[in-house]
Amino acid sequence: MPITLTPISNGKRWTGYDWSIDSDHELAKLVARIALGQYRHVLHILDQTDFVGSAPANTVLKGARQLLTVPDGGEPFHRDGWLFQTISWIAAHIHDNASLIAPPHMQHAHKGFDSLHVEIDEETQIVRSVVICEDKATSNPRDTIRDLVWEEFSDLEAGNRDNLLAAEVSTLLSTRPELDPDQAIQQVLWKKVRAFRVAITVGDGHNSVNGRKRLFKGYSDVISGQVSRRRAETLHLNDLRLWMKRLAKKALKTAEKMVASDV
Repeated sequence: MPITLTPISNGKRWTGYDWSIDSDHELAKLVARIALGQYRHVLHILDQTDFVGSAPANTVLKGARQLLTVPDGGEPFHRDGWLFQTISWIAAHIHDNASLIAPPHMQHAHKGFDSLHVEIDEETQIVRSVVICEDKATSNPRDTIRDLVWEEFSDLEAGNRDNLLAAEVSTLLSTRPELDPDQAIQQVLWKKVRAFRVAITVGDGHNSVNGRKRLFKGYSDVISGQVSRRRAETLHLNDLRLWMKRLAKKALKTAEKMVASDV
């Protein structure tokens, strides 16, 4: 696997994983597949199942190139945000391939939840948890969490976007016809079933036990209840923008080769 997950926690305040990238090359292959619209192919790779996928058509390359490049004169924030959401999606499947996880977004600056994970009890077929995710690729992690993420989570915890949450969970549940969607949605609207996951890039200042404690300070003040409701993930990068630029370049070259093989 291109990503290793190492457990991290701070008592009953929060729990989660620190990610480390073991192979930029292998990660770029997965990112390229996703950019080409072949996320289901990536699922088979992550599940290590036998699967022979079709070569991507030449027509999908234009869209992949838009996801993996920065427009002339533009800033890299949207591209890097999409890349980080994609890495977060991959990490989520490595951690738990049994849950229903929303497919990766196929456009920059997607409006809505960065991702949703629906955890289902396989014996009772009842929704055990709905995890609402915020993914942030930033050089200012503490400011981003304190000023943006906590505000977003507080708003969601108050139920101010329950209509959107119910709609997106319904879409995910439609892939599992054996489930009762009406019962599931009622559970989703019950706060104790709702959980939160913030994933964020960090520099040296937060890449330690004490650094992460400072980073996620205030989590339990925003989201109360059991520690499982407060999930935290980190990815340490020495130079965020440079690393994302290199990954995008590798992924684009890989995507071009994949398409060329079908020409």
